[in-house]
Amino acid sequence: MAAYDELRSRCPVARDASGAWTLFTHADVTAAALGHESFSNAVSRHLQVPNGLDGPTHTAFRALVERFFTPERMSALEPVVQRVATDLVGQLEVPGPIDAVAVGSRFAVRAQTAWLGWPAGLEEDLMQWMQDNHAATRSRDRSRTTEVAQRFDAIIRSLTDVRREAGDGAPDDVTTELMRAQVDGRELSDDEIVSILRNWTGGDLGSMALCTGVVLTYLADQPELQARLRSGVSDREFDAILDEILRIDDPFVANRRITTEPVTVGGRELAAGDRVLLNWTAANRDPRIFADPDAFDPVGNAPYNLVYGIGKHVCPGRPLATLELRVLTRAALAATAVIEPDPDRPRERELPPVGGFATAPLRLR
Repeated sequence: MAAYDELRSRCPVARDASGAWTLFTHADVTAAALGHESFSNAVSRHLQVPNGLDGPTHTAFRALVERFFTPERMSALEPVVQRVATDLVGQLEVPGPIDAVAVGSRFAVRAQTAWLGWPAGLEEDLMQWMQDNHAATRSRDRSRTTEVAQRFDAIIRSLTDVRREAGDGAPDDVTTELMRAQVDGRELSDDEIVSILRNWTGGDLGSMALCTGVVLTYLADQPELQARLRSGVSDREFDAILDEILRIDDPFVANRRITTEPVTVGGRELAAGDRVLLNWTAANRDPRIFADPDAFDPVGNAPYNLVYGIGKHVCPGRPLATLELRVLTRAALAATAVIEPDPDRPRERELPPVGGFATAPLRLR
């Protein structure tokens, strides 16, 4: 974060050795995220539904995906997620040490499989996949990331194959519903179904682990805020607090774009076809918007918070992510008197292209 803060002030539009540009200021990141005509999301050679689509195709798939994250759906899902969180936290040793990132990983796998109707027996396979995917991402080795992605696709296809063979006898769950959905009057292709499920799961599992590490560590370091949450606050206030913690220490570092035409950003001339990174972490700490980036102000900073993005491509799964994080945090607070830093084990920060913590040791009392 210190490096991003320094770059934002010294070189707000930076070009790396590969030729890719990174935007660091809140104004430039926001403008690019909203500049849907000049900055395309079609950045990958692999199908990415809906986040890698543009124009009417993106609009159609976005409408389909959003049906799964309505307030009514989240309300119906909440008791399921609560049971998962309560059971998991109940298995933790209190008093005792935890790694908040590891707790978040396990919770994410269990919550997501419960939501999608996947068998609990996949838990260890998915946990191993998360570790392998994380290592591959950090390596930036395309062959490793491709192999890990293909392995995850194979898991998804094994689940969709079972439902397809069962026909009308397929389980009545979210995965089956997605397989029977239509867009623009046609059924989804296998590749489109796999891409959506990959986006929902592959993206969410690691994200929830990182968010849990950031949130529980922040609360451990801020006992007054922890006490405020323990005293009982509304879901709305709780969610605003979570968003602000994630703004201060945003684990979602960047998203990619590609320019569709020549464009000027921060006095720099970008050519058509240039690769661009929107650095959310840096933008969320821009002192021109957040006078003191580390100051905790959930209400004042909410209109400018970019943790989940902005514009047409804002994260469609935000309602689910927020629900899961709120439920897990509440369960951890309910099962303890105090969550505190672990003086005997050092924290380890993640490395780009990932933010947050690699390990977040805490103690429960």
